[in-house]
Amino acid sequence: MIAQTAFDLIFRNALLRSSAAPVDIGVKDGRIAAIEPRLACEAVEVDIGGRLALPGFVDSHIHLDKACLLGRCGHNLGSVSEAIRAVAGMKRDFTVEDVYTRGAKVLERAIVHGTTRMRTHVEIDPRIGLRGFQAVKALKRDYAWAIDLSLCVFPQEGLTNDPGSDELLVQALRDGGETIGGCPYTDTDPNAHLARVFDLAQEFDVDVDLHLDFDLDPSWWHLDEVCRQTERRNYQGRVAIGHATKLSALPPERLKAATAQLAKAGVAVTVLPATDLYLMGREATYNAPRGLTLAHKLVDNGVLCSVATNNVLNPFTPFGDASLLRMANFYANVAHASVRDFDTCLDLVTELPARLMNLTDYGIEVGKPADLIVLDTEDSRFAIAALPEILMGFKSGRKIFERHQAVLFPPSESGKARAVIPHA
Repeated sequence: MIAQTAFDLIFRNALLRSSAAPVDIGVKDGRIAAIEPRLACEAVEVDIGGRLALPGFVDSHIHLDKACLLGRCGHNLGSVSEAIRAVAGMKRDFTVEDVYTRGAKVLERAIVHGTTRMRTHVEIDPRIGLRGFQAVKALKRDYAWAIDLSLCVFPQEGLTNDPGSDELLVQALRDGGETIGGCPYTDTDPNAHLARVFDLAQEFDVDVDLHLDFDLDPSWWHLDEVCRQTERRNYQGRVAIGHATKLSALPPERLKAATAQLAKAGVAVTVLPATDLYLMGREATYNAPRGLTLAHKLVDNGVLCSVATNNVLNPFTPFGDASLLRMANFYANVAHASVRDFDTCLDLVTELPARLMNLTDYGIEVGKPADLIVLDTEDSRFAIAALPEILMGFKSGRKIFERHQAVLFPPSESGKARAVIPHA
């Protein structure tokens, strides 16, 4: 046993992705103070039992303000524009309380599914005003005990063609917006839209996270302008694009060139499997294209990427439970990821989105917050493959949720039931 100074809490026998054998994690004042085998100290102990501990999943792209709308509109929709129109028609009647209630449902599910960091995109325009923004700000405050929520404000239905949106964006950025987004494909002047978004990003010193090119026609796109603006303004490492579905429709040589362009400009890509697969290729009557950009392949070639949730139970995606582990597994299936890619697929919902969001205090390392989750597996290779249960989660060393394992009761020879608790 190695003698140590006093800790408030010790996690015993935690398997880390970086360790060959389980280690102990000492926590003091909500932060990790030591990571070593067999820490010797009197403190509250939590025995992880050799299971996998992660710093929590990071959802870099979700829409809490328009989640859980299934009961309010028909879902015989087949295109991005139809989904936008459906939500635009509803959000005029959104109240702060309504957005808060729906957002809280998704946020709580995300928490018990192991998400510890999240960036939510919040629509800002004259129809919703700042009501959605106010509701999500309240969610950020009220759930800070369990999750770090960051707000990205953006105009979904255009900017230069939507009078009043610009002023509302400025107001939101002055009142706590932490990132600015954009949606150039809905604007009558996409390049002016992008220029104004970057202007505001520089003025308020915030990162940029765009919705980009949400279709499968590679004959035109806004990627070149995004990269040009990024490099001209020295914003490398501070720009992300969501969807980027056109990349999935490029032939190999064009994809190679686009990949090099993204890597050079320092522009990250967020793939949103549930929405991308649901909305892309619907016009095909057979042999439908997947419309899914291969994030793990881009990572292999120097592009920072993440996989995220996007929408939950609304016209854009009438599915979802806010589980990033399930989303990563879903992505791995559809993207034909091989076993050797599983580590990268786990990275796509942990370390890589943390880098994308420029989170400097993320990770199970000495000095970082004691934020971690425990997966019911004793081999990190099975995190993606087997979808193990997420047994418990901690924020700053405080337990925020716990899930009890399933118990089987087969008949025994004596006629009495005996419990069998399976885990990967």
